[in-house]
Amino acid sequence: MSAPHPMSYEAFVARATDDPDVVGLVLKGSHAHEGMATRYSDHDLYVVIADGAATGLAALDGFRSARLDLVVVTAAEFDRLGDWERYAIARARVLLDRLGGRITRTVAAQGRLGVAEASRVAPARLAAYANAHYRSLKNARDGNPLAARLDAADSVGFLLDLLFALDRRPRPYNKYLAWELDRFPLPGWDTRGLLAILGRITGAGDVGAQRELFGRVEVLARAAGHAATLDAWGGDLKLMRPSEDSH
Repeated sequence: MSAPHPMSYEAFVARATDDPDVVGLVLKGSHAHEGMATRYSDHDLYVVIADGAATGLAALDGFRSARLDLVVVTAAEFDRLGDWERYAIARARVLLDRLGGRITRTVAAQGRLGVAEASRVAPARLAAYANAHYRSLKNARDGNPLAARLDAADSVGFLLDLLFALDRRPRPYNKYLAWELDRFPLPGWDTRGLLAILGRITGAGDVGAQRELFGRVEVLARAAGHAATLDAWGGDLKLMRPSEDSH
């Protein structure tokens, strides 16, 4: 629902707080990330209502204006949110929690992958990263630079999924990648160096940078118990790894 709306974010929060059927308010998006909001940023707000409540605010689910972007859910629905919204919730700010900390705990839980989930996600993303990386290097070798750059860009997305899964964290949206790494670095990685090499790969499909990065990732992946995923590539690993003359 998109329409002009005269109510400011502050006024809406006050109105929602006064409604006893509203049990939680959770701010996500740029305004929840210190220093990221611009003059174009609206306020993205989860309005959590009690299960079975008949509040009129439920009709505002999906409302959008230049000031507000509202999602109205029940407490039970909020507990089940995740997937593509997971990072947004993990870094959200809880403005109201009338459920004895339940909403706050739900937000905190979104920021930590379970052991079983991380163990499932990591090898899948490693396989996808290795595949895109290999295709990029083959295309570069065979004189197809556009395909090489496109595959290189694809590989970075899978790589970031992998690196954050290895740390049992949801991958941030690209907009917040530098923000996230600046405040919560990945173990064993220099944030500035990692962002720089990702820039070289996505900007120009730099083959040397791709191989250099793969070499580091291979060490980490093997240490994390994912050797079988890598060994399945057999002799093709020679193309994927840093070349000997680069050392």
